[in-house]
Amino acid sequence: MLQETPLPEQIDASRGDRLRVLVVGAGVAGLTLAQLLRRRGLHPVLVERAGPDAPSGYMLALMPLVDPVLRALGVTDEYLSGSVAMDRYRIRGRHGSLIAESSLGEMFEAFGDYRGIDRGRLMAALASRGGAVSHRTTVTALDRRGGAVTAALGETEAEFDAVIAADGLHSATRGLVLRPGRVEARDTGWGGWVVWSEPDADEDLGEELWSVGAFAGTYPVKGRIGTIVCGPREAKAAGLDAFLARLRAAVPRAGARMDRVLAEAADGRESYYWPLVDRRSDTWTVGRVGLVGDAAAGFLPTAGIGAGMAMESAWVLAERLADCEPGRVEAALADYERAQRPRVEAAQGNSRGLARLMFNESAAAAAVRDTATRLLPLSVALRPIRKLLESRPEA
Repeated sequence: MLQETPLPEQIDASRGDRLRVLVVGAGVAGLTLAQLLRRRGLHPVLVERAGPDAPSGYMLALMPLVDPVLRALGVTDEYLSGSVAMDRYRIRGRHGSLIAESSLGEMFEAFGDYRGIDRGRLMAALASRGGAVSHRTTVTALDRRGGAVTAALGETEAEFDAVIAADGLHSATRGLVLRPGRVEARDTGWGGWVVWSEPDADEDLGEELWSVGAFAGTYPVKGRIGTIVCGPREAKAAGLDAFLARLRAAVPRAGARMDRVLAEAADGRESYYWPLVDRRSDTWTVGRVGLVGDAAAGFLPTAGIGAGMAMESAWVLAERLADCEPGRVEAALADYERAQRPRVEAAQGNSRGLARLMFNESAAAAAVRDTATRLLPLSVALRPIRKLLESRPEA
């Protein structure tokens, strides 16, 4: 586990490093990067604006893109024990009937497992080798003059050879180096409630309901099922129960699992609301400051690849920085961007395309979509992701 550490202690430990690195954000990307650099003998300063008791979040589906990253971290066993293999994927159309079922295992078996894990267990696996973190700490200013970056962290100032912003979709650190016009915002106009249900016998099955004006997805993780119920954002004001009532009136039956989890979502259990927006920065590097994960390109959840791409990008960045001399930081960051940005933006484009299919408010368009989904195999829709797997970076 990560150890809460006073910021001055982290800064002192980094002073003797060949390369002094500040990682802002201890989410999936930032934690992956910091732990990889620690494995290579560095002492990156890792800070997080949230407290240690912040909610751990939602369910994730991770493609085999993450396998080499986990091996480099030495946490493959922890990941496997905390996750489940997802082999089957099922789509129900606008009336709740089954319109497609595919084997994810067959699609990805040449590369590894497609696995479901909740974010808390993933973070625990990434942190299982230990390390320092300073919570409730933010960067308020960056002075990029000279041969280093001086970061203001509350009342503390420290000098670093590289600063990496990994503080999420709405990154405040990104805002210190990029004007708002340089960050594209794609807003679907939809949002989703995430709720948890008890597991069933089909722990390898991901199932979705593509209705009109509503979407529901159920995804197994270790010991439970994560469900997201999505609709146009104006439905948020009336609340989840009212939205579910409308959905069930339109689709009274949608199979045993979907019927159960939608009923349980209305029983008063805790939910988490997720506005379905993404971000794309027009550059990932500004001098000695780099962006990674959602700070560089934040994904919609529709293709189940955002977290995997964040981990892959953190790995590629760590490879560039681990043996880098201070004078080569800008070149190393530029090389990282050249390698990863085209891959990440291709995956992000795939997620955006799937969102247009899933988040549909037209009955006529939904009918056409259902027919096309019956006829076209899932492998066609996921062909861009398979290409990413075929061209995975190497250490």
